[in-house]
Amino acid sequence: MIPQEKTSKSLAVVGGGLAGMAAAAAARARGFRVELFEQSQTLGGRAGSIWDATVEQRIDQGQHVAMGCCTALMDFCRQAGIDGDFERCRQLHFLAPDGRQCDVAPVGWLPAPLHLLPGLFHLRYLSLGQRWKIAKTLKKLQRLSQNASFTVEKEKTFGDWLREEKHSARAIDQFWSVVLTSALSETIDRADWSAACKVFCDGFLAHRGASDVLLPKKPLGAIFGDRVGRWLSAQNVTIHCNTPVRRIEGDAVRATELWLNDGVRRPFDAVVVAVPWWSAGSLLSDSLRSAMPELADAARLEPAAITAVHVWFDRPVTRLPHAVLVGHLGQWVFLRSPKPSARIGDPQDKKNYCQVIVSASHRLPSRTPDEWRTAILDELRAIWPAAREATVLHHRVIVQPRAVFSVSCGSDARRPPQRTAVENLALAGDWTSTGWPGTMEGAVRSGRLAVDRLVD
Repeated sequence: MIPQEKTSKSLAVVGGGLAGMAAAAAARARGFRVELFEQSQTLGGRAGSIWDATVEQRIDQGQHVAMGCCTALMDFCRQAGIDGDFERCRQLHFLAPDGRQCDVAPVGWLPAPLHLLPGLFHLRYLSLGQRWKIAKTLKKLQRLSQNASFTVEKEKTFGDWLREEKHSARAIDQFWSVVLTSALSETIDRADWSAACKVFCDGFLAHRGASDVLLPKKPLGAIFGDRVGRWLSAQNVTIHCNTPVRRIEGDAVRATELWLNDGVRRPFDAVVVAVPWWSAGSLLSDSLRSAMPELADAARLEPAAITAVHVWFDRPVTRLPHAVLVGHLGQWVFLRSPKPSARIGDPQDKKNYCQVIVSASHRLPSRTPDEWRTAILDELRAIWPAAREATVLHHRVIVQPRAVFSVSCGSDARRPPQRTAVENLALAGDWTSTGWPGTMEGAVRSGRLAVDRLVD
């Protein structure tokens, strides 16, 4: 049980994604009587799973990973008792365009940021000069991020800055883009400099464990939808799934009640709106919306797409648990054991199930599901000879056109704070102003900040 303060106030959380769940937990810790409303049948939002009847298992809409720098997320996971559902990986396997495997891991006995230097120099598909320049630029990024007076031109992308720093096209394509596109779901020629700097300085350079990758051991729906849902219920959070909110009523000063889709009206002392940026404004009454003009700016945030291609083979194609793909259509591939079933028929210990993630897929030419399947299979067969001999038992392509918001130049100015002019209404979501791009860490931080703003 989380320690709780005492209050008699009621609070409604609208939205059952990570931001909403974090807000519900934080509000219970402050003693609110909390009810959470989610329009879907399950919790988790975009960090969720769907059922695939062919393989009779839940699969993630897209692989979500965390890093050692995600302190708020991991604290939330510890509170909810799900930290054991994530595997900490210190070593990353880079697969170069020429087929070489370059394993990168921080050196534990070296202080940050020197702990990354030996691993960086293992990227032997880049020249020694290119690797040395990358190392010097990482150090420069850290120095600039600590300089409060340093600013970058508003329309300068991270790609523009790298070219000014005289990085080669090969280093940009095969290192900087590989890391940033998967982290931000945006290309470096669109990504804001500050967002890119955040990835490298917090995600790699901050401390020796910052770059550790935390991979879920189970489907996200089992972790966040099931286990966190049960934990919230045990904290006396009342959860209403499959319960859409039609409108939040109120005036320019206070929100007063929720109007549910079935016509029921529920009064609350406070409200946290934890829905995506494109739908937040539509939930509010005219009076509430007029008091929050910042939502009009937020609605202009561009979406960024992520495509996940799931493939089940009749045999393992590699012994690797995951890999970073360099110079390919996909950026990451994750390999797991399939759920034992008559249809798959393979032992549990074989990694026959591949999930390939293509971030920033909105910047790529449009493809049909069959075209995605063909392109990704061609890549897997080019990388691993075993994939050429394997038979594809099943595949599924999941495109999330609005997986996150685009961190293009100027996007940060459109992200509203959690505090609003309406005294008892706060906003939550990875799209609000958290200092982080659209990540699970940003979502959890936003939920906690929203509750902080209501009790300040």
